[in-house]
Amino acid sequence: MYAMQYEITLPADYDMTIIRERVAARAHVLDDRAGLGLKAYVIRERGVDGSPVNQYAPFYLWDGVGAMGEFLVGGGGFQGIVASFGRPAVHHWTGIACHAGPARSAAPRAASRLLTPMPADADPESVVADALSELDELAGRAGAHTTALAFDPRHWQLLRFTLWEHAVPPGEDERAERYEVLHLSHPHLTELPEGRHW
Repeated sequence: MYAMQYEITLPADYDMTIIRERVAARAHVLDDRAGLGLKAYVIRERGVDGSPVNQYAPFYLWDGVGAMGEFLVGGGGFQGIVASFGRPAVHHWTGIACHAGPARSAAPRAASRLLTPMPADADPESVVADALSELDELAGRAGAHTTALAFDPRHWQLLRFTLWEHAVPPGEDERAERYEVLHLSHPHLTELPEGRHW
């Protein structure tokens, strides 16, 4: 499993209705995409849930790096983003674990993302073990749809991304960024291995 996200930060006075309409018109295109576990079409809106920015920031879980690469550079769909917004930096993380939550059958409306640096003097195995315990607990919470843990070995950073049926609930880490989910494409979500991926 590979996690991927790009962030398109928009002007402070940008009309986010434009993004909502874009997603409504185009999101179905990836509803049957080969190799795609899920794509969450997420936004942050300035002044909502503590967001300082307007941002379109789709998040993906791929079942393999080949499908991700084809999407980005093989004419597989990313060219629409480049044509509209230029070429954003694409962040990606190697998957550690993915869990279905009690609300897996619902359409998620919110998401949270927590990025955590792994201290240079910390034992990575211990840090990941702690993060996996937290992920297990989070996955069992009411309203959780899907939660995933991944890491970036270049910057030694952990990523935790969770989809929620309704709003991000109280008790989620206050450092986590909060998103509104406009649409979820999930053609092969049930094919991603449940639990730890190594």
